[in-house]
Amino acid sequence: MKFIISLVMFLLTNILITSSYGADTNTTVSSSGTVSSTVTGTTTVDRTPSTASAPNVIINNNDICKTGISGAAQSAWFGISLGKTIRDENCERLKLARSLYGMGMKVASVSLMCQDTRVFQAMEMAGTPCPIDGKIGEAARVIWDKEPYRRPDYQEWREKRENKEKVAKLDAYHTDDTDPWAEDDELY
Repeated sequence: MKFIISLVMFLLTNILITSSYGADTNTTVSSSGTVSSTVTGTTTVDRTPSTASAPNVIINNNDICKTGISGAAQSAWFGISLGKTIRDENCERLKLARSLYGMGMKVASVSLMCQDTRVFQAMEMAGTPCPIDGKIGEAARVIWDKEPYRRPDYQEWREKRENKEKVAKLDAYHTDDTDPWAEDDELY
């Protein structure tokens, strides 16, 4: 924010400096006497700064899940322009799921869509749990209940009041203090 205020102040200062006012006094000495005259006027300095043009980020293909943004700023002495593309991961997920569904891989398509927490929660509310480990329906629900840390909304799930007992059991069962590979090192 300070940068924007400084930039505006800098530009205003440059605009105000471009117009200057002055008065000239001419004194001429001749053999017959001294003649003095004063000329008053306005002097305008016209120096138009060059302009910074923002790059044109064109994405012609609607099959690309990216958005282009650009911007430019110019002062009397310095100009800068920037451009960038932003990746839309949700658009990519939709296109991939649509492709999988088109190839007849309906469970894989739904699994891909279930990576989005909104879809995962909607499926759960509808009574149709998302597929996991090749299981669907009630078999998938058993795995999700047994391994909730694999949920895409796991942090949000931990905060719900009705899950506090399950979270306590998970925290007691899964501790980060023990090394799961420590026992295997003794065998070799």
